[in-house]
Amino acid sequence: MCGIVGIASANSGRIDRETLQKMNRAILHRGPDDDGFYLNKNVGLAMRRLSIIDVAHGKQPMNNEDKTAWIVFNGEIYNFQELRKDLQNEGNKFYTNSDTEVILHLYDKYGVDCVQHLRGMFAFAIWDEREKSLFIARDRVGKKPLLYAHQPNGDLIFGSEFRALLAHPEISREIDNQAIHHYLSYLCVPAPLTAYKQIRKLEPAHWLRWKNGQIETRRYWSPDFHRKIKITEQEAEEETLRLLRESTKLRMIAEVPLGAFLSGGVDSSVVVALMAEESPQPVKTFSIGFEEEDFSELKYARRVAEHIGAEHHEFIVRPNALEVLPTLVEHYGEPYADSSAIPTYYVAKETRKHVTVALNGDGGDES
Repeated sequence: MCGIVGIASANSGRIDRETLQKMNRAILHRGPDDDGFYLNKNVGLAMRRLSIIDVAHGKQPMNNEDKTAWIVFNGEIYNFQELRKDLQNEGNKFYTNSDTEVILHLYDKYGVDCVQHLRGMFAFAIWDEREKSLFIARDRVGKKPLLYAHQPNGDLIFGSEFRALLAHPEISREIDNQAIHHYLSYLCVPAPLTAYKQIRKLEPAHWLRWKNGQIETRRYWSPDFHRKIKITEQEAEEETLRLLRESTKLRMIAEVPLGAFLSGGVDSSVVVALMAEESPQPVKTFSIGFEEEDFSELKYARRVAEHIGAEHHEFIVRPNALEVLPTLVEHYGEPYADSSAIPTYYVAKETRKHVTVALNGDGGDES
């Protein structure tokens, strides 16, 4: 993952570089490989990078051909190669091999509708020097976080995590009691609310445009349940497998070591099996277990790993919620009542010692 932050000032005052750096340092853990800054009078963008695609040349902030648009981007565009080819056929020139640059070219061509062409997980911000506007957008299901604060004086402050925004001296820590009320009902704080009165989540499938101190937000996508298709059960099975295979293949595009979380359940087992079909090398799989056999699923994960010929790694952990709770609270930034965050933290921590990117089966139940 990467992390992005930024400030747009409505009074044309210059952005304080030290404040921007402080915000960016707050998300150092999101991108240990590199950082970058763009400051131009009343706007400042910064990012922390975890290099996955075009490791050598994908530095951000990145500019378009005539340097009239600058982007900071967190995420991955799975269809960027196809989009890049189409853009090149139209005469567009690229100076990197990154998916970030593809977004910039799409913005130059389609403006805010560029998001309609993206397939992936993303949160990005584009400063348009021609329009003197800031455009931020979030992917369709909200896999990548994006928070913002529209100040009473018209300034816009945004970032990937709460602690980035809270590093800005003008952001209040006043609690939003309505958000806490909803948390107690839903076990999370629903977007666009956050636990803080001044901070809002950009909702999934939404974009926001800031200009002259004013903001406009719009939903750009909604799932369509009206169109129905008539197919047999066998055709449904074949189409499901085709979609799963395609989705897995697209998510394996990386220039860094890749692996997968494996619990032995249906979702993660399907993912690693399809990864094994696409990979010329044994898939690296990672599982955690517990000393209490009743709570451990290692035997199921082990059977799947053996079946597909994976390079399997197992870790026995002794969960200590009191020990990891401060870390989880710091990362989530607001109340979040999902106990699976604890084992997920442990398996991610161990997996990072071996690979940079890990696929998993999350999202299967929600779909």
